Amino acid sequence: MAGGEGPVSGVAESREHLFKVLVIGELGVGKTSIIKRYVHQLFSQHYRATIGVDFALKVINWDSKTLVRLQLWDIAGQERFGNMTRVYYKEAVGAFVVFDVTRGSTFEAVSKWKHDLDSKVLLPNGSPIPAVLLANKCDQKKDGSQNLSQMDQFCREGGFIGWFETSAKDNINIDEAARFLVENILANYKTFPNEENDVGKPRLDLDPLKAESKSHFMLNRSIL
Repeated sequence: MAGGEGPVSGVAESREHLFKVLVIGELGVGKTSIIKRYVHQLFSQHYRATIGVDFALKVINWDSKTLVRLQLWDIAGQERFGNMTRVYYKEAVGAFVVFDVTRGSTFEAVSKWKHDLDSKVLLPNGSPIPAVLLANKCDQKKDGSQNLSQMDQFCREGGFIGWFETSAKDNINIDEAARFLVENILANYKTFPNEENDVGKPRLDLDPLKAESKSHFMLNRSIL
C-alpha cells in the first residue's frame, strides 16, 4: 500500500551509530564529573573514586537522519597500571584524555595515558583512535607548570586531534568537546564503509548496556 511506503523509506535512509568512547586520565582529574555533566547535566563535589570502570550512555540526535548512541567508559585513574585496560579499551572509536589544570603532575601523565591508549586500540586502518585532550577544572586557579598557550603544539606532537579547556562545575566546553570528538568519529566511519556501521550489526559487544536507560553504573562512583 502506498500509505505504508513513506515510513519505510524514511527508516531506510536514517542511520544509527553506537560508539564506544573512553574517558581516561589520572585519579581525581574530573572524569566522572565531566561524564555526569554531559549525560545528566549534574555536578557534585562529592564523587567517590571510580574502581575499575563505569558506563554512561548519551543519546544524540545528530541530525535529521542520524542518531548517535555514545557509550562513555569512565576508566579509573589507577587502571593504567593494571592489565585490564586492554579489555576496557577494546572496540573504542574515540577517547577523551583528561588532566587537572590545578595539578601539573596530572598533565605530565597525559603522554603516558596516550601511549597506553595507542598501544592497545586502533582504527580498522591501523591508525590511532581520535583523542581529545581536556584541560579540566579551568574554573580554578591554574598550576603554572604547564603553559596552555603551548597546548596546540603539544597536541600536534602527541597525536591529539584537539584540546579544550573544560569545567564540569561551570559547564564550560563539555558539549563542545564531545561534539568535536563525535564529528571526527563520524568522519572516520565514512572512510570505512561497511555494513558494520549500521545499528543492526553493531561492532561493539555491549551486553551490559542493552537496558534502555540513560546510564548504567556498575559501581559506586567517582572522581572529582
